[in-house]
Amino acid sequence: MPRFTVHIRDEWLAVPCRETSRTVGWLGQEALKRYIKNKPDNGGITSVKETRFIVRRCQGLGLLDVDDAIEDVLEDNDFVELAIDGDTMSPDFIPCAPGVSNLTAAYKEPGDFISLDGNSLTSTDLVNLGRGLYKIKLTPEAERKVVQSRELLDTIVKENKVVYGITTGFGKFARTVIPVSKLKELQENLVRSHSAGLGNPLSPERTRMLLALRINVLAKGYSGVSLETLHAMIQAFNASCLSFVPEKGTVGASGDLAPLSHLALGLMGEGKMWSPKSGWADAKYVLEAHGLKPITLKPKEGLALINGTQMITSLGAEAVERAEAIAQQADIVAALTLEVLKGTTKAFDSDIHLLRPHPGQVEVAQRFRSLLDSDHHPSQLAESHRFCDRVQDAYTMRCCPQVHGIANDTINFVKNIINTEINSATDNPMVFAERGETISGGNFHGEYPAKALDFLAIAVHELASISERRIERLCNPSLSELPAFLVNEGGLNSGFMIAHCTAASLVSENKVLCHPSSVDSLSTSAATEDHVSMGGWAARKALRVVEHVEQVLAIELLAACQGIEFLRPLCTTTPLEKVYELVRTVAKPWIKDRFMSADIEAVQRLLLDQKVWGVAKPYIDKYKSEYIPESRPSSPTAFSLDPPSSPRKRFRLE
Repeated sequence: MPRFTVHIRDEWLAVPCRETSRTVGWLGQEALKRYIKNKPDNGGITSVKETRFIVRRCQGLGLLDVDDAIEDVLEDNDFVELAIDGDTMSPDFIPCAPGVSNLTAAYKEPGDFISLDGNSLTSTDLVNLGRGLYKIKLTPEAERKVVQSRELLDTIVKENKVVYGITTGFGKFARTVIPVSKLKELQENLVRSHSAGLGNPLSPERTRMLLALRINVLAKGYSGVSLETLHAMIQAFNASCLSFVPEKGTVGASGDLAPLSHLALGLMGEGKMWSPKSGWADAKYVLEAHGLKPITLKPKEGLALINGTQMITSLGAEAVERAEAIAQQADIVAALTLEVLKGTTKAFDSDIHLLRPHPGQVEVAQRFRSLLDSDHHPSQLAESHRFCDRVQDAYTMRCCPQVHGIANDTINFVKNIINTEINSATDNPMVFAERGETISGGNFHGEYPAKALDFLAIAVHELASISERRIERLCNPSLSELPAFLVNEGGLNSGFMIAHCTAASLVSENKVLCHPSSVDSLSTSAATEDHVSMGGWAARKALRVVEHVEQVLAIELLAACQGIEFLRPLCTTTPLEKVYELVRTVAKPWIKDRFMSADIEAVQRLLLDQKVWGVAKPYIDKYKSEYIPESRPSSPTAFSLDPPSSPRKRFRLE
């Protein structure tokens, strides 16, 4: 029989409905009858029929017409709220921060699975799990290890041994022994007391990543969690039942205690939880709506669920994946700007870069050659100034391989640390079933991902810093030989004047965000936890820096495409023309002033979805497979990214 869960004031009520042809008004009245039934004063309601109310869906917060048929506007087991006339709408339904993601509304339950064993998950996998592309399951070997470690813990409890976090209190209370009869309460109190975070909730995508990563770490079999509890967590993930996890409150050692406690609290059926079916609602009702039961914590399980670096690492995984994507596309955007500004390609000669053979620098220079090489891709724009007297360009164009290159190398460095952390056991104490003992250590300390993500922010910021200077060159007629601010009838039209200001403001904000958080530490837990990583803030601000870089490069890409309009009918190279055509599918040429934010957001979405990279990559790959440099300096450290078996071709210099 269909049923609906209705929220009235401080209570949730399940209302069965045999005939869904009935109206929303009928559903509201039935819910009111149940609400007043157990209220001594009928909840202040004198007559159900005369009580006026409004009804809205919990998911999406859309208001419902009381005269609509239930079957037309609701699905079985939908969550709705009823607000009685004179009451305000409940604050229990917490919207996600606007603009966090366009994926939530389009969520569809996936059919494919990723098998977790605690050893082989990657940052790419984790981001895809966050996007809702896969469900998860455990490998048989992971299940065996989990069972073994739990058996050891059960033995410890049975023998009344004194072990930190299992039969003792936590932190400063590590020497306080807890009676066996209160071990369950000990774990529940731990989760409840540590759920002290503040701020907006993580988006569903980021909470899904956090839950998946915690499951992956527990699957290693060194935390002592029971297989029953781990399966319950997997069921919640696969149903997309996601706890309310505030973004603030972790110092990054002893692990991400506050956010992971909020994650566990929802799984216990307490606090708030979100699912695509319910939106935000009380956790116990969200779990019930999906046929799930709250987890019951066994000895050590509360500690196993909340001790680790998973918030730093999951947000870091998203940051490094997005950083890698925007760094690749930054080369394409800069190459297009160089064409518009009639720059020279001499600075990208392969021999120059093999004299300073940093991998990122060599790779970026090769990308520029693959996009600008006139032997491969004739350019009318390049031909138009082939015999000009310019010898070299400003640093913002000439030094792209050096500046973009170190960003690429730093991203690779950070990605290696994040992928190592993803598959690391960061609990305490660690349970070694094969040795028959538990050992206290410090793997929960978030210094590794914290330092790496501070480095990431600093390196990726430079892509926006140099991009903003190229935007200035595009907009400044004394530097570009184009109309001021890339628009006709200047004065009447302002063109890209304030778009450049926006880019400058984002770059300036990044300069503050790039101050490393991991150089700070405050002693906590009565000086027991006397050095911490501050990695949660390192991860959050790294993500914000990456977002700003995407936005600045979106502005540059729009400006470069606008510059091409003033150089027509001349064309640039084939791959860059393809990029121009892609941009024009979402943003038309700037003929006169119009609302610009929408264009910037649309182009940022192209960069987020890696569509600019998708258009250019086939040409980059083809060039790499065919080009062999004619000569190389003699150097024991020199190497080439160009395969030696390719036909011989020279890069033509302007």
